[in-house]
Amino acid sequence: MTKDKADKEPAKKAATGASPDRGESIGLMEPMLISESGGRRSPLADLALEVAEKSSGFRASLPDGVVSALSDLVRSMNCYYSNLIEGHDTHPIDIERALKADYSADPKKRDLQLEARAHIDVQKWIDKGGLDGRATTSEGLREVHLRFCGELPDDLLWVTNPDTGERIKVIPGEFRSRDVAVGRHIAISPGAVPRFMARFEEAYRSPGKVDSIISAATAHHRIVWIHPFADGNGRVVRLMSYALLREALNTGGIWSIARGLARSVDDYKTHLANCDQTRRNDLDGRGNLSEEALARFTSYFLTSCLDQIDFMRTLVQPDELRARMLVWTQEEIKADRLPAKAGSVVEAILFRGELPRRDVETLLGSSERTARRMTSSLIERGVVTSESSRAPLRLAFPATLASRWMPGLFPDRKET
Repeated sequence: MTKDKADKEPAKKAATGASPDRGESIGLMEPMLISESGGRRSPLADLALEVAEKSSGFRASLPDGVVSALSDLVRSMNCYYSNLIEGHDTHPIDIERALKADYSADPKKRDLQLEARAHIDVQKWIDKGGLDGRATTSEGLREVHLRFCGELPDDLLWVTNPDTGERIKVIPGEFRSRDVAVGRHIAISPGAVPRFMARFEEAYRSPGKVDSIISAATAHHRIVWIHPFADGNGRVVRLMSYALLREALNTGGIWSIARGLARSVDDYKTHLANCDQTRRNDLDGRGNLSEEALARFTSYFLTSCLDQIDFMRTLVQPDELRARMLVWTQEEIKADRLPAKAGSVVEAILFRGELPRRDVETLLGSSERTARRMTSSLIERGVVTSESSRAPLRLAFPATLASRWMPGLFPDRKET
């Protein structure tokens, strides 16, 4: 069993039976955007532009082959931190094993591996453009929920009413049919969810460049406030924000907000809870909910984006990454796990992005047989990949080496 704890603490969910639309006004979740008046939007626009500039510069600094390899690792990182916010600790090494269908014999660990694999599959689909233009639509969000929850084991598709002990089945891709309370926030009646989602979709339809970045934050809270699904809202909303930022900034999937949110999880949950508060006075916007709290959450969210871009950029600075990789390579050569001169091939792929197989022989000044042996050794160690036996070689960033090549990306854990 699982309870989605992402939204606030304590994450108490009360299911009180099927309920109709009680006719709540959609104005209850206004404002959806930060208004031009009041002086709150201007600094947020500046932050959004800084995020755009830094994200673009980071992407442009890397060869396409490195972008592709890094995005694979970031998917595991994003999955790890997003699930960690829910209290599900599945290390990226175990996530990597799950992607190879290497599952734990422990049923609970296996379930979490399956959950992680489902998350990775959804993000791959997003990275291929599956959610483009639909990230803030009811249809798109229901598909995210369907793709994620539809791959979960049965034990992870139940939530429990903490007051009555009643178990309630989560239906993948379907809006909730019960009332819920999350912390102090009593969500709208289940029958009202489609109406509020229609307003949500309208509010975030076709924003401008700056607003599309800001909306990744404001829409983040408003989905949490609506709480459209019986469970899984936290993962869905973070995937939504990932998709919005990916599309608005063309990130290439090489950084993610989830790590920043997880590393400041108390602040994250406090900001979300504060955004539930009603407007304090006439200086606090013109909607029902506090615009000041929404602006503060947006500032926190965008600042977290900047922190994560800076962090990832520092990790993959060519000279420093090269040094860490070559130290590891020399250790592997000394231990007779890689052939001599393996570092030359790894280094060439790092700086070029990819390396045609025929160039390995030239690079090593060796025979074709020796070049093939080198290629096979690097592929077997998981540090080089290729789409076919004739395709160019590209770099890989296996989770088992992340602590060596990219220290701090996620907690260390020895392979077992």
